[in-house]
Amino acid sequence: MNRHHKPDAGGQQGFTLIESMVASTVLAVGLLALAGMQSISLTRNVNANEMTRVTNLAADMLERIQFNRRNALAYNGIDTNTACTIDATAQPMARGDCDQWRSLLTGTFGSGLAGIRGRVTVTAIGPTAPSLNQNNVVISLTWTSDAGPNQLALTRQVNLTTVVAPE
Repeated sequence: MNRHHKPDAGGQQGFTLIESMVASTVLAVGLLALAGMQSISLTRNVNANEMTRVTNLAADMLERIQFNRRNALAYNGIDTNTACTIDATAQPMARGDCDQWRSLLTGTFGSGLAGIRGRVTVTAIGPTAPSLNQNNVVISLTWTSDAGPNQLALTRQVNLTTVVAPE
């Protein structure tokens, strides 16, 4: 009993050249999309890192002002592009905070952000509640974002606003 197996006329024996080329094209498109997403992911990661550093620097100055809240108005007009003008004799803590914050932003071992500038604006809140002695504090940080190769650098800004009142 010899049985011979005859292949079915409609059966497939393997991939054809066209099927292989289509599969290669689909794979190539997928890999190119993955490479593009990697570039976008890296850029977003750099932006998130910058935002974290800037937010921490702004929060640092806000905490300094809140710690010395009775003298909050002494912090008005701080600008890290100029030397601190706060009288060291009358307001030693505010002057020290100004110098330290300026060093954190622009010093040798500072933030590492290009063109960073920090400003503080403190305004007394009006006569509607004079006994509360509240102050509106705005901390503004501006810097040039590291956009990466082949991209334009962006000027970015973060503002932190809060109300500070003495105990």
